[in-house]
Amino acid sequence: MEDIFRKTYPVLIRNVRIGKEPQEIFLDGTGRIGEIGPDLARDRAAETEFIIDGNGALVLPGCVNTHTHAAMTLLRGYADDMVLQDWLVNRIWPLEAHLTGEDVYWGTRLACLEMIRSGTTAFNDMYFFMEDAARAVDEAGIRAVLCHGFIDLGDAGKREAECRATEKLVAHIRSLNNPRIRAAVGPHAPYTVSDEGLRWCADVAREQGIGIHIHVCETEKEVTDSIAARGKRPVAILDACGILTSRTVAAHCCWLDAAECRLFAERGVHVSHNPVSNMKLATNRAMPYPDLRAAGVNVTLGTDGCSSNNNLDMLETAKTAALLQKFSWNDPTVLPAGEALAMATSAGARALGFGDGRLEAGSPADIILVDTKSACATPMHNPVSNMVYACNGSAVETVICNGTILMLERNVPGEQEILDGAARAAAALVARAGQT
Repeated sequence: MEDIFRKTYPVLIRNVRIGKEPQEIFLDGTGRIGEIGPDLARDRAAETEFIIDGNGALVLPGCVNTHTHAAMTLLRGYADDMVLQDWLVNRIWPLEAHLTGEDVYWGTRLACLEMIRSGTTAFNDMYFFMEDAARAVDEAGIRAVLCHGFIDLGDAGKREAECRATEKLVAHIRSLNNPRIRAAVGPHAPYTVSDEGLRWCADVAREQGIGIHIHVCETEKEVTDSIAARGKRPVAILDACGILTSRTVAAHCCWLDAAECRLFAERGVHVSHNPVSNMKLATNRAMPYPDLRAAGVNVTLGTDGCSSNNNLDMLETAKTAALLQKFSWNDPTVLPAGEALAMATSAGARALGFGDGRLEAGSPADIILVDTKSACATPMHNPVSNMVYACNGSAVETVICNGTILMLERNVPGEQEILDGAARAAAALVARAGQT
C-alpha cells in the first residue's frame, strides 16, 4: 500500500458525492482534475493506474490555512491563558531565541502531518529557519508559501540582517524548483518593522513578483500606540510604504475601521481571519467581516500558530469564525455556512495563488474526502452545514494534493516517526531554554 503515496499518476475516485450528487473524479496524472462526471469508469479505465473507492464520502476542495507559524506546534500547550504581550515577551520570544533549524524542521513536519490529517492541502507560513521548513514541506507533499519573519525594531543593523535573511530564503526556494513551495516576504507587523523595512519588503515583493504576509491591527493597543508614536493608524503606514497590494495577505485585522476595509478592497488585499487565536488571546473585537464583505475584500481563514490556537484544524476554524461573527454583530445571518466553507477553501487558494479552489476539470487536484457515515454527518440534510457546524477535521479520510495521495483511509505513511521526532525536538528546546 505504501507504493501508492507521494506519486503522481492517473487516479479514478469512485463512489463519492459533490454536494448531494454522486460523482466520479478522474485525476489525469499531471496534478490536475481531468474530468468529473457520474460514470467515468467506462471511458477512463484504460488510463487509470489506481482506483479510490470513496465509500460514499463527500468531496471538498482542500482547505487552505492563510496564516500560521507552523513550527510552533512544538510550543503547543506551552504558554496558555496569558495576556498577549506578556505571552509574547515573557514566554514565547525567550523560548524562540533557542530555536534551531532542526527544531523548525520537526515542528513543521508535525504541522504538515496535522494539516494533512485534518484536510488542509496548503498553508501560508511565517517563521524562522525557513529553509528547514521548506525541507519539511517538500517531504510532506503539501503546498506552502513561506516567508522569513522580518523584525527590525527600528535598528539599521538588524534591518540589514533581516534583508539578507529574506533574500537568502527567496533564492533558496527558487532553487528548489518545486511548484508546491513559494516564497513571500514577511514583515511581521507595523509595530515591529520600521518604515524603511516595510518599504524594502514592498519593493522586493514587487520586483520578485512574490507575496507579502503581515500581521495587521490585531489589537487595539497597536492602533493607539501607532497614533501616539507616529501620528497615523497602522493601515495608513502600510499603504504609504507600499505594503497593501493584491499579493498581500493581512492576518487578524480585528481593529480595522470601515474606511480601511474599503481601502483593502481598492488595493486587492486578502484578509486572513483567525478567530480561535483572537478569542483565546482576547483581542476584544472580532474582525469586521460585514464591512469587509460589503467592500468586496477576499476574506480567508487561518489558524495562527499552535501556541495560540492550539491546533491546525481548518474545519473547526470555519465553525468558530461563523459563530464569532454572528455573536459579535448580534446577527445570526452573518457568515452563513456556505461562506465559511468557501473562506476555508477557495478564498484561501486564490489568496495564495494556488488556483481557484474549485472542483472542476482543469483545477489543481487538491481534494479531500470526508466520511459521511460518521455521527457528525448523520443525517445530512445540508452537506455544507454538516461540514461547518457538525464535523471537524477528524472526519477527513483521504487527502490528495497536486494529484498525489497524502492520506488514504486515514493512513499517513511515516506518522510515528514524525510524532517521535517532534516530541524529542520539543523536549530538547524547552531544556535548552531552561524553562518548564
